[in-house]
Amino acid sequence: MAQRPGPRVTLLGFTVPDDVLAEITARDTIMPTQTHTFAWGLVRSLRAADCPVHLLSAAPVSTWPGNRQVRFRAGRFRQDDVDGQLLAFVNLLGLKHLTRFVAAWRTGGRALRERDAEVLLVHGVHSPFLWFGVLRARSRGVHVVPVLTDPPGVALPTDGRLVRLLRGLDVALVRAALARCSGVIALTAALAEDFAPGRPRLVLEGICSADPPELPVVPPPGPPGPTRDIVYAGGLSRAYGVDRLVEAFRGLPGNDLRLCVYGRGELAGWLRDQAALDRRIVPPALLPRAELLPRLARAAVLVNPRPVEQDFVRWSFPSKIIEYLAAGVPVVSTRLPGIPGDYAPWLSFAEPDTADGLRTAVGRVLALPTDEARALGAGGARFVRETRNPGAQGRRVRDFLAGLVGPPDGQAPQPRPRAAALLSRSSIWSTPTRNDIRSR
Repeated sequence: MAQRPGPRVTLLGFTVPDDVLAEITARDTIMPTQTHTFAWGLVRSLRAADCPVHLLSAAPVSTWPGNRQVRFRAGRFRQDDVDGQLLAFVNLLGLKHLTRFVAAWRTGGRALRERDAEVLLVHGVHSPFLWFGVLRARSRGVHVVPVLTDPPGVALPTDGRLVRLLRGLDVALVRAALARCSGVIALTAALAEDFAPGRPRLVLEGICSADPPELPVVPPPGPPGPTRDIVYAGGLSRAYGVDRLVEAFRGLPGNDLRLCVYGRGELAGWLRDQAALDRRIVPPALLPRAELLPRLARAAVLVNPRPVEQDFVRWSFPSKIIEYLAAGVPVVSTRLPGIPGDYAPWLSFAEPDTADGLRTAVGRVLALPTDEARALGAGGARFVRETRNPGAQGRRVRDFLAGLVGPPDGQAPQPRPRAAALLSRSSIWSTPTRNDIRSR
């Protein structure tokens, strides 16, 4: 029997074409690579599950002066056989949220009608997009389902008093909107429990984008190279434990070892200084994804050193865990609470999450016989490629959304809610907050 088409989905968020991302990465203070990777992985998953999908997207940029471009224009794009529309906005504090809401209202409302969308997926906890869903999409009988990848209102060290005040207001707006959504898809169970209590939920920690899913990428057998590379890829910050990794590496014996760090962040200058002091440390580099993935596959060990005691870790699942495992290389990670239990056989945990703990875990992996290391890497690659590929994750998303859209075959459809009834319940003050958001 032919598979019944899945719900028609409009994805509202930050799913921009690759060339737009390249422009942003070149001149912005943030590096939205993981947002981009997850978003397109979600698109591929929906399409693999036969869910028609259309994109409404804003450029994922930091507010001026983090990004010097003030005006972002509307436009249409097509990538990977998926049609999308870019939303216009003004990239200034306050105006950014307001103009994104207006753009979503105008462009998004028309797109929902033309596409006859059944589900509006909202990627992230962006209050203008969530409230567009609550106020307009729901009035059309469209089910609003946020995709929670981060907690709302995360404060930055550079935030001033006004920005922190606005973030607190934004948290209240986000919580109130989440309480009115049909359900949530969350990176971790804690995100759904803390910010959308009582809502139907699907925990989807990530999507393996490696292709094809059934063939792990494992370096072919052969003589060892001149060096054994210990590799980290991601944000270069203390919050992600990069300084601890450097300290751990210094205590590892072996002139054939190299520490290779790829990414961008506050520690880039400090890392260049460390490379000048220790020839085994390679200066940091920011590489495009096409160049980075082969470096990961050639590593001896891939490391995720993120400390576990920080507040935001409760809601976090580092997407690099999936990318690391897909490379077919042994992986060392701290034991983060957001890592599902079925990953454990394929990860070597650093316990405690100190420099000493990281050093011990990395040393243990380096000491493995070649055949055992190769088998561990191949097993991890097979695990994520078979269980977290777009087809597998897409079926989970499809089933979850179909359950919300319902009803099952043979049952009469429920009447669509009236706009007036929805608006009468839309006061942001009617839902008390449960937990305060603390800064990272």
